[in-house]
Amino acid sequence: MAGEAPNKQVPRHGIVASIQNAILHSRFHSRITFHSMADSTSSDSLSLDIDSFSPSPQEHIIRTRHGSISVSVYGDQDKPALITYPDLALNYVSCFQGLLFCPEAYYLLLHNFCIYHISPPGHELGAVPIDSDYPVLSVDDLADQIAEVLNFFGLSAVMCMGVTAGAYVLTLFAMKYRQRVLGLILVSPLCKEPSWAEWLYNKVMSNLLYFYGMCGVVKEILLKRYFSKEIRGGTQLPESDIVKACRRLLDERQSLNVWRFLEAINGRPDISEGLRKLQCRSLIFVGDMSPFHSEALHMTSKLDRRFSALVEVQACGSMVTEEQPHAMLIPMEYFLMGYGLYKPSKLSVSPRSPLSPSCISPELYSPESMGLKLKPIKTRISLKI
Repeated sequence: MAGEAPNKQVPRHGIVASIQNAILHSRFHSRITFHSMADSTSSDSLSLDIDSFSPSPQEHIIRTRHGSISVSVYGDQDKPALITYPDLALNYVSCFQGLLFCPEAYYLLLHNFCIYHISPPGHELGAVPIDSDYPVLSVDDLADQIAEVLNFFGLSAVMCMGVTAGAYVLTLFAMKYRQRVLGLILVSPLCKEPSWAEWLYNKVMSNLLYFYGMCGVVKEILLKRYFSKEIRGGTQLPESDIVKACRRLLDERQSLNVWRFLEAINGRPDISEGLRKLQCRSLIFVGDMSPFHSEALHMTSKLDRRFSALVEVQACGSMVTEEQPHAMLIPMEYFLMGYGLYKPSKLSVSPRSPLSPSCISPELYSPESMGLKLKPIKTRISLKI
């Protein structure tokens, strides 16, 4: 099966204990809620071949039954595949760049995967408006497009990473095509149908997009969706560089293309009851200041606790990949161990290995240096012996 890693068994609950110990010893600044997971790992050590990285993406426009879709491919296509899908009005540059600019995460992901960044229809860099005669797609259509992307590249099973609306689309894809998903890394995910408040909020934004385009009000609504108040700034706090960059990138979006994606997401059905049937492992990140924090907790409660883990990141909004990408590093490392994609060797650790202690940035050990208030780490472990 293309992109599938070996599955070798180790004692139960090892990944939960490993992540917990790593975080406690690194003074990591997230609050972690763990659920037990069946684990697996490999005995191979890693070495990093920087020359194997693709210096720039290969851009593909793929025609599907539901219209064309843009895919940017990073890395060696002989490696296992990691599919990404961004949130509303974003693409891989504005949604995953912060994570990939974190050197340890960049090396970890590019060493183990070829990354296929899928943009929602009409959200890619340089996109043109979608023809107004073309029907608005549903979330099921978007999930089916992903299957066609996999077919185009000859991929059988993939790892998936999505943010909020993109996390919903990838989760729906995993439910419809269970044999094609190895695992889910979800950031501030959605799984329920919109509440009345969200539905109304989205309708206001939808009307503004349709009649006035990507105006200032729409950008402010979207920035509140993505980021915590602390980095959005205010009367006494300056707006952070991350938010300024995102604001500029939003100016480049085609407003009617964003409107189409918003209409699909606002019409999404509740998929909560189907989550327990997922057999792939799931790692969920959510900022405790995200407007979708309760939705992520609800989703975690519906997943099989043997195969899922939740990481709550303090002082962070929805887009953890941009606001606090370092918070994702250690949990992702141990999550990938369960797939045999990485295990540190006591006898032979490459100095360039992404998980070598010498390569972990000092920021991981000093939350204060990141401008965060250090809070006690709370864990809750549910184990089935």
